[in-house]
Amino acid sequence: MESLLTLLIFFPAVAGIFGFMIEEKAIRAYGIAVTTIEFVLSLLLWIMFDSANPGYQFVEHLPIIKEFGINYYLGIDGISLFLIILSTFMTMISVIGLTVKEDLKNMIITILFLEMTMVGVFASLDVILFYIFWELSLVPMLYIIGAWGAKLRIYAAVKFFLYTFAGSLLMLVGILYMAYLHHQITGVWSFAIPDWQALQIDFTTQLWLFGAFFFGFAIKVPMVPFHTWLPYAHGQAPTVGSVILAAVLLKMGTYGFVRFSLPMFPDAAVYFITPIAIIAIIMVIYTAMIAYAQEDMKQVIAYSSISHMGIIVLGTFAMNSEGITGSLFLMISHGIVSGALFLLVGVIYDRTHTKMMKEFGGLASVMPIYATIFGIMMMASVGLPLTIGFVGEFLSLLGFFKISPILTALAGTGIIIGAVYMLSLYKKSFFGELTNPKNKGLKDLTAQELTALVPLVLLVVYLGVYPKPVLDPIDSSVKHMIVNMEKKSVTQEAKELFVHANSIKEAK
Repeated sequence: MESLLTLLIFFPAVAGIFGFMIEEKAIRAYGIAVTTIEFVLSLLLWIMFDSANPGYQFVEHLPIIKEFGINYYLGIDGISLFLIILSTFMTMISVIGLTVKEDLKNMIITILFLEMTMVGVFASLDVILFYIFWELSLVPMLYIIGAWGAKLRIYAAVKFFLYTFAGSLLMLVGILYMAYLHHQITGVWSFAIPDWQALQIDFTTQLWLFGAFFFGFAIKVPMVPFHTWLPYAHGQAPTVGSVILAAVLLKMGTYGFVRFSLPMFPDAAVYFITPIAIIAIIMVIYTAMIAYAQEDMKQVIAYSSISHMGIIVLGTFAMNSEGITGSLFLMISHGIVSGALFLLVGVIYDRTHTKMMKEFGGLASVMPIYATIFGIMMMASVGLPLTIGFVGEFLSLLGFFKISPILTALAGTGIIIGAVYMLSLYKKSFFGELTNPKNKGLKDLTAQELTALVPLVLLVVYLGVYPKPVLDPIDSSVKHMIVNMEKKSVTQEAKELFVHANSIKEAK
């Protein structure tokens, strides 16, 4: 299994090419089979992964351009392992729950190519390779929104592309300068992430490089004020596009913070803690209030995604193992819960061709199974204890509480608002009398829909009650990263924060 990561990355793309030869009537079964095999392969990673080893595993290295240190360099640690599994799992669920009828073959082939880019981003240890997969991920999603979206799909697709591509260009400038800096300090060219993470950089240079990478990642998250592309993208995208966008693509931004911004520029990250925390709190509260004002179910969940990503950003910049581990776990839980909620909205939209809450009311009486699953996911979204949403939110806020109890309390108010708008949505849509006579004949969940949704429900409950199998590998790699951040930091402020707030001595 020496080339397991290569197999994971390119198997969906090769299968996508062969998909052109599959008959239209068999393409759905083909897509489910391919994505299921891919998910099983990602589970092999987990089975073979050594949780006690915090370093990179399953490493593959092949020189491409030796003179400039560009290599085909793959590897994973506890930080990236579960994001790869999340990518393969949610892709499989998306294809199982796929309801697109027009041009189904091209849709499934596009999803398979998108899966290749997502796994590639999380498995790459060469920055050029990472950047190629990062940019390639824009193309399939652009096509999904533009070809299968709603009335304003072209506008939404172009806005999505322009925003994220602009951020990527700024990141490219940072990448090229970082490679030049590595050459100036060491005398050799390298684009290897471990080499860059080991490089000690002066404080002023860190500030500029942190900014270049920050904008690329912040737009992808998306952080306020770069968030305006996301509601359009979600509102116009087909259900499968919204599921993958919320579940995986947004996590690329926060993954970038953990993989690049913190370990490479620890002093700059500490310097910017307060402004980033303020932006994150604005994300949490401001977008939660906007979500409460929405009448469209899908827009409520779209804005709630931005709000939850604010908690993830806050945990990431807590600079301690509780916060960073919590933020990574919250990436996984948000991927599962938001993906499930978008699937559930897609279910009702397929039946009624509307997402407006005023068109519903009393749905629980005609669709009890649907209402039950929606209720479970709604509770997970608001962070109810014993659901997957609680673990990540609690750890993220606990981590940042060590930095600032006041800012943490402000972020906590956003969670309260989140409970208000989700409970309001549920009350308007599911309780009371069945006000719309058109909804009396609605069918409950089909076997296909249950096949897609039940695994998500099981995960929400299981990982909410017993998160240890996921938390342990993540925490091991995070503590290892924090130790290295303390070693390479150049300012006294950063060193003191890492020593006192992160229990570095115990981690060592």
